[in-house]
Amino acid sequence: MTESAKFVGTELLWELGDQGRAVTRPALTVPRIATAGIMLADEAGMAAVSMQQVAGMLDVTKMALYRHVTNKAELVAVMIEIAVGAPPDLSTVPGGWRPKLTEWARLMRETWQRHPWLPAATVGDRAMGPREIGWTEAAVAALEGTGLTGTQRMDAVFLVSGHIRNTQSASTSGTQPWNRDKRLHGQIAAHGDRFPALVAATDDAADAAPDSSWEFGLARIFDGLELLIEGR
Repeated sequence: MTESAKFVGTELLWELGDQGRAVTRPALTVPRIATAGIMLADEAGMAAVSMQQVAGMLDVTKMALYRHVTNKAELVAVMIEIAVGAPPDLSTVPGGWRPKLTEWARLMRETWQRHPWLPAATVGDRAMGPREIGWTEAAVAALEGTGLTGTQRMDAVFLVSGHIRNTQSASTSGTQPWNRDKRLHGQIAAHGDRFPALVAATDDAADAAPDSSWEFGLARIFDGLELLIEGR
């Protein structure tokens, strides 16, 4: 990937606000095109998104789309910027950095659950718009005054976002598949002499809440950060 290809559509992302507010724009606008792409991705995954499919949803030709977005990479960049929504205002959350980051993590997880394609789409070198950047800004700002260095604040935010990424859907949260997949559970139980620790653990986890690993992991990350902050 060339350096220019990495950041295709950057200018377009920062102009989205103006396009969205304009009332005299042509019927086919960048936000409207991106919204069609988001609907496709929400329903069938990112693999279903193509310029041809989006054009079909909007009942226009594929060439009509190219007057607004130059290629699929630019389309996906705009889709991300619209789908993530406005970054949260954590200034009203009382209690210091921990409740602020807890609220940030909750809101981001809800956003990714609404748009399950977002975690995979938001990795690697690519164009980023002000909304997406604003989410990271809000989280890093929540750690101001903790004594952590700038690098540590950034690393802490990426650690939390990585945990959200790993537990963002109902199919991957909790202790699944260990306590939800009956077939796997049966296989382990049938060979209990080989896996005694797993048999005991999965029996104990049978009544665990679906979000157990999400809540447990987030709390442990914050416990570690708290120790680091107190140590400084």
